[in-house]
Amino acid sequence: MKMNDKGGEETTESGPSSTWAELTHECLINILSRLTLEQRWMGPMFVCKSWFLAGKDPFLNSVFDLETHFDSLTESPRWWIPEFERKIDSMLRSVIEWSGGSLTEIKTRHCSDRSLNFAAERCPNLEVLSIKSCPNVTDDSMCRLAFRCTKLRELDISYCYEISHESLAIIGRNCPNLKVLKRNLMNWLDPSQHVGIVPNEYLNACPQDGDSEADAIAKFMPKLKHLENRFSKLSAKGLASICEGCTELECLDLSGCSNVTSRDIANTTSNLKHLKKIVKPNFYIPRSVFHMDRYSHWRLYDERFQTDVFRI
Repeated sequence: MKMNDKGGEETTESGPSSTWAELTHECLINILSRLTLEQRWMGPMFVCKSWFLAGKDPFLNSVFDLETHFDSLTESPRWWIPEFERKIDSMLRSVIEWSGGSLTEIKTRHCSDRSLNFAAERCPNLEVLSIKSCPNVTDDSMCRLAFRCTKLRELDISYCYEISHESLAIIGRNCPNLKVLKRNLMNWLDPSQHVGIVPNEYLNACPQDGDSEADAIAKFMPKLKHLENRFSKLSAKGLASICEGCTELECLDLSGCSNVTSRDIANTTSNLKHLKKIVKPNFYIPRSVFHMDRYSHWRLYDERFQTDVFRI
């Protein structure tokens, strides 16, 4: 801040003049900590060298959260192209490097094995990992994370179709503190909401091994309290395995699980003494689909469930 000859603050036609670059590192950290990750990257880090260095401070990079940004926007086909994935990977790798090992949360979409393998090497304190809609995240990076990030307590791998039950087993073995698992699939019963956005080949790659995943969850994640398994293809047998192995469950979301009935759910969850919330399969049948073929699989669902939740 500049002072005039009388000891007062110097002013210009546009008001008081300030030399923001002269703020101490501690002051800059205090200011930047009040901004979101996106806000910091969109402006302050380009002001000057001292602001850029402050933005790289480990204190500001213990959390990488882009999920709020994705949630605020309508899903776009642009998110599924390689160029966008590379940008997300680049951002994540930068934050991992700047965190100096202090990164505890990663919440993003459309990253790949490239950045997650880097996270496995540099983030031993990682506790929350949410990586929805990542077509190029595979068992390779998941296994590396499982062996090196053993403090994981929350994991969201929804819509990641290249991750198999093998990863779930290894994560369960190596991450004993895991309490939250979200393994949701896209609505394969009525994929129209994804057409034109998600590549068709990816929609068609929907995992078929619902019971294998259920077995891995049951055997290796006994301390789970929250499980989301929307549109999974698990059967009553798979659900029984989960309920027998994960007796501490408090929340169970089975939305869209067409292979289990209300009776199956009632029978298998009876031993879950801590269960506070359960979301059962609930289907909306498009009128056009129903009238297309009265004897198609939609009618089979109607007969199987024998409920009144269908709105024709």
